[in-house]
Amino acid sequence: MNTPQRQIRIPALYMRGGTSKGVFFLPEDLPADPARRDAVLLRIMGSPDPYEKQLDGMGGATSSTSKIVIVSKSRQPGCDVDYLFGQVSIDRALVDWSGNCGNLTSAVGPFAIHRGLIDAPRDGVAAITIWQANIQKKIVAHVPMRDGEVQELGNFELDGVTFPAAEIRLEFLDPGADGGEDDAGGAIFPTGNPVDVLSVPGVGDVEVTLINAGNPAVFIEAVTLGLSGAELPDDINKDAALLARFEAIRAHGAVAMGLAESVEYASSKRQHTPKIAFFGKPAAYVASSGKHVQAEDIDVLARIVSMGKAHHAMTGTGAVAIAAAAAIPGTVVSRVLGGVKTGVRFGHPSGTLGVGAEAQQSAGGWVVTKATMSRSARRLMEGSVLIPEL
Repeated sequence: MNTPQRQIRIPALYMRGGTSKGVFFLPEDLPADPARRDAVLLRIMGSPDPYEKQLDGMGGATSSTSKIVIVSKSRQPGCDVDYLFGQVSIDRALVDWSGNCGNLTSAVGPFAIHRGLIDAPRDGVAAITIWQANIQKKIVAHVPMRDGEVQELGNFELDGVTFPAAEIRLEFLDPGADGGEDDAGGAIFPTGNPVDVLSVPGVGDVEVTLINAGNPAVFIEAVTLGLSGAELPDDINKDAALLARFEAIRAHGAVAMGLAESVEYASSKRQHTPKIAFFGKPAAYVASSGKHVQAEDIDVLARIVSMGKAHHAMTGTGAVAIAAAAAIPGTVVSRVLGGVKTGVRFGHPSGTLGVGAEAQQSAGGWVVTKATMSRSARRLMEGSVLIPEL
């Protein structure tokens, strides 16, 4: 006979930020013990699910929709709120806290205002300084206000999001590694090189850019794997052998960056970062929405693989890293671009996105002082999530 269980309520907001969505919490509404907290978050999202559907939870069965955000008043000087991000695995009992979500960053400021964590102007723009706890970095979010409330609706269109909303500008300050728990040497290039060669069994010698800006990332040219860069997610996700090659390169890149002790560890315990992306010369293609992207409208083609699957658009931190790599000579990105660009518009599976970065060379190497992009965010549901008592 089954032992009766009761459901418990946990206050939460369900929010879209950029091309992602996730469940947002205050830390006091979750267990203080990290192991118990992670168990609760896994149950909330409906993981681990061998069917990979997350039907019995809030997750949406993709890397873009299986995400957790915890926001509190900041303990850091000069910051308004602390933001901790968790990427929840769909089929494994794993919450990966190794990196940031740039897309959901756009919803952190609005959440903080909704939850009364900060005082915002009645009208105008609230400039909110966020301490990103995963990567130990500052991000400034410019959140529009109207009549004392976050202005969520507007005319800003973001490819990958069906409906327009209000624009939120994000400034990622000094996005390279610098003393966080995953610091790989304090430089934007953990190896010190804009390009490295990885020897990957079953793949061969692969030229890559190993970069740490926003999140750690491995960048390769599309032609390296016989691709053009114009592929759509289904073209990639139905090819198990290709996904395996991407994962092998990503895992070897994680080891080379000092982020994992072995390729086995990278694949089993560190799925969220580094991401792996590939780039091609501008070419016309039809986006997944049916939108026609013209070659002359973009500077480069970009595709990114997240949690073992091709992303439907572009991760926010991937966009930050692309901007950084475009602004520095000798990287895979600037090489495909045919030179350095401080502002770049790239084509992704859902359309296009413009990003920018400011980079300068110092005695210690290249430093990216700021990367910028625009996103939008909106509350989808507010109230409580319910899970069986654990």
